[in-house]
Amino acid sequence: DIWVLRSFKKKEQAWAGALGHQLFTWYSDNRFCGRCGAETAPEANERAIVCPECRNTVYPKISPAVIVAITCNKRILLAKGKHYRGNFYALIAGYNDIGESLEETIKREVKEEVGLDVKNIRYYKSQPWPFSGSLMIGYFAEADDTHPLIINGDELETASWFDRGSLPEH
Repeated sequence: DIWVLRSFKKKEQAWAGALGHQLFTWYSDNRFCGRCGAETAPEANERAIVCPECRNTVYPKISPAVIVAITCNKRILLAKGKHYRGNFYALIAGYNDIGESLEETIKREVKEEVGLDVKNIRYYKSQPWPFSGSLMIGYFAEADDTHPLIINGDELETASWFDRGSLPEH
């Protein structure tokens, strides 16, 4: 179970294990060409898998995803996912869809998950996330905490605004 790596004390070992798992999964998922069905082989000069029959080249799949810290005054919105492992709250996050800018993804995900409109979207930084083969792109945004939260029960167990001094334990 790759999620055990999140609790490793030596973060360098955890990171190496997570990246190794991502590469292992990519190689395993691409043993055969998706175009013609022939067995594939690693490319000698770059990180790619090539089909010797039709020359289809497959690069590692990296899915762009946004994660956003939504604030209002000194409060932050945190959500508990319905399918999260463990009992912890997190920021709103979601995958970028075809044809969307990252900012449009933020607006859509926040609206879908908690029913809020966001404004003042600002880029923070990015981080590879090998657990899901993603590139997490972090943002800050603002929303009105007086508007009711409309929780998407398919994705979230709950969501709440938290004051700086009263964040949830996990």
